[in-house]
Amino acid sequence: MNESQGVRYIIFDLEATCWRGRPPKGITEVIEIGAVMVDRYGDAVDRFSKFVRPVVNPMLSGFCKHLTSIQQEEVDRARTFERVSEEFRNWGNMYDEEYVLLSWGIDDSHLLRNDCSLHKVDLDWTFRYVDLKKAYRNLKDLKHASGLKATVKREGFDFTGIHHRAISDAENLAKVFIKYLEDWDLYYPTQ
Repeated sequence: MNESQGVRYIIFDLEATCWRGRPPKGITEVIEIGAVMVDRYGDAVDRFSKFVRPVVNPMLSGFCKHLTSIQQEEVDRARTFERVSEEFRNWGNMYDEEYVLLSWGIDDSHLLRNDCSLHKVDLDWTFRYVDLKKAYRNLKDLKHASGLKATVKREGFDFTGIHHRAISDAENLAKVFIKYLEDWDLYYPTQ
């Protein structure tokens, strides 16, 4: 990766509407964006945490509220994806080529792009992306990588915050990312 002066690593996690079975209308939407910005020196320099109001299936299932601890009132008061994704992009200054988005597993990247398409938000900025779960598997020469919580513990850290809350998951992933800052082999498409 090009290590220029202003590179920003945006370690993010998303929470989404969820059900025990298939989603109504076949659509899952983002309900929380959490992120930690890490500079090229390995310092966590800023955090982003916002709820998102779903519009296709606006009522959270009991399963979703239990899994994420996100309550209906929190998403009801939130802005829609169009607005929150714009705030996220502005927060991360994702208008130049000096950033890369990172998450644990490819699902968050797919969910982000799907919501951009659903809500007619430009998605070019989402392609500066690295799957840290895959990068971790390669770094450690593992056949399979475990879940985030198990990986955080395996690396000697306490898992802090609430699992399946976007900001907590992003903060915990940042610990692992920073630990191996100099060792990652990060590949992402350039535009």
